[in-house]
Amino acid sequence: MPRFDRVIRNGMIVDGTRAPRYRGDIGIRNGVIAEIGRIDPKDAAEVIDAEGLIVAPGFVDLHTHYDAQVFWDPYCIISSWHGITSVVIGNCGFGFAPVAPDMRERAMLTMTRVEAIPMASMQAGMPWDWVTFPEFLDSVDRTPKAINILPYVPIGPLLIWVMGFERAKAGARPTEAEHAEIVRLLNEAMDAGGCGWSAQRMQPTGPASVQRDFDGTPMVTDVMHDDTCRELAKVLRRRNEGFMQMLLISGDNAKDQAFYEEMAELSGRPMIMNVVQAFDHRPEIHRRVLAWLKSCRERGIRVVGQGLTTDAGFTFTFENWNLFDDAEAWCEATTGTLEERKAKLADPARRQKLKDRMPMTATGPLPQIVITGPKLEKNKVWLDHTLELAGKKMGKHPVDVMLDMAVEENLETEFFAAPPNGSIEYLKEIVDDPYILFGVSDGGAHTKFLTAGRYPTETICKVVRQHGMISLEEAHWRLAALPAQVAGFTGRGQLVKGAPADIVVYDYDNLKVLPDEIVHDLPGGEWRRVQRASGYRYVLVNGKVTIRDDRPTDTYSGELLRHGLGRSNAQALAAE
Repeated sequence: MPRFDRVIRNGMIVDGTRAPRYRGDIGIRNGVIAEIGRIDPKDAAEVIDAEGLIVAPGFVDLHTHYDAQVFWDPYCIISSWHGITSVVIGNCGFGFAPVAPDMRERAMLTMTRVEAIPMASMQAGMPWDWVTFPEFLDSVDRTPKAINILPYVPIGPLLIWVMGFERAKAGARPTEAEHAEIVRLLNEAMDAGGCGWSAQRMQPTGPASVQRDFDGTPMVTDVMHDDTCRELAKVLRRRNEGFMQMLLISGDNAKDQAFYEEMAELSGRPMIMNVVQAFDHRPEIHRRVLAWLKSCRERGIRVVGQGLTTDAGFTFTFENWNLFDDAEAWCEATTGTLEERKAKLADPARRQKLKDRMPMTATGPLPQIVITGPKLEKNKVWLDHTLELAGKKMGKHPVDVMLDMAVEENLETEFFAAPPNGSIEYLKEIVDDPYILFGVSDGGAHTKFLTAGRYPTETICKVVRQHGMISLEEAHWRLAALPAQVAGFTGRGQLVKGAPADIVVYDYDNLKVLPDEIVHDLPGGEWRRVQRASGYRYVLVNGKVTIRDDRPTDTYSGELLRHGLGRSNAQALAAE
């Protein structure tokens, strides 16, 4: 009998520890790394030739919304195409458990705007064979997966379950009995395998209210009481396990930072702060955040920033666009049915309010948005024009250019908002902080206008190879080991003996992100934007090859990682 199920031979190993790369072999047995060094190929049932290739730990993505997609897409595309082998779901306090049967439709509706997940896909693709959070995890566990899943306990469903929908949406302070029940449910969920808790806490109205419910109202976590967060943090302290993720924007930076610190101190556990983002027109924003995070580290406060490091912009139409919600007039005009939205966006009486409160895009004022997909022949003359330039030529206000064309084309006109970190200088300032987590892919969400799941490939190609901002050794530590350590992925993120065999094998010189595509592969007849990668010769999840030459092998070796542990590394630890 061969000693190893497979051996990766003659690769250049970048092991995720920040140690210098070295040439060697990796022997895999029962899903874990059994040996590293020089291994006789005769000892392997299968040999993977990695000559001339980089061998590194699979990437770990801490910010996804695959809670629904995992049930119809075992590969959680696009993440797995880009070497991601483990993800965290349940971010921002959004999820589907516990949810009573009569609230399932409302729970799905909630995700249609805030994360832009198509309702038809959720209705057709989710089994809903659960009510409680432990039952939800059991359903994820038995679902075929080509990627590992670590689950947050999202706080939104807990609040609705305990307080009732109306009281939760009104932001009422829970009674002592209700707080006790919320705490009990969090403990129950973490006993079943939850890794901690998450919440979006955006200003309910005004300039910081960006991500709203389908009807334009705040999400329940936006209006939750501070004391509820404190009770949840105490749970992690008592358990001495888990971590937290929070997107907190109240409009008062000092107050927000103090609350992040309070949660980390009260819990004694890591707090993932979303999001560190460079705005080309406001560099003082990310610089202020980086300085604060550095001060947290110096004071021993476990607040860790997650950076938006991809330059994926937004290609969108007004059929599904929701990221102007920070402007009340725009939020109101872009909610409702298709016909209602067309009527509101065409209404001359509304136009002045929309002009008076033009939203800022990631890179600057709304007039810098580009017209990338006019549908009518007469409008194609404006292809690749900014709204500002087209407006000057037409003699019209940029808002009128945008909305007249969108309404005329049944809201199908495509526009492009450039990425926030267009400046290489500002991106480098974020990357230069050695403890900023890469990512914020939002995998599974915003699928009609965002492809940020490409960020690991982009990091290697752009940050390392093209601009030399950091070494390849540093990049793999940041893409795998650091997030795995923060999130409690036991044993993952590094290529060391005894670790689960989550491994990427790729062609460094020829690795690239391929152009944007539209594919019609979602349940319910829905479509999405994707970007594939080229150069991943092999991706292994728990020791099995899930991707070969950039194509899925239909191998479902991913696991639900209860408490950060999969079956394979739990068995390996037990054997020790």
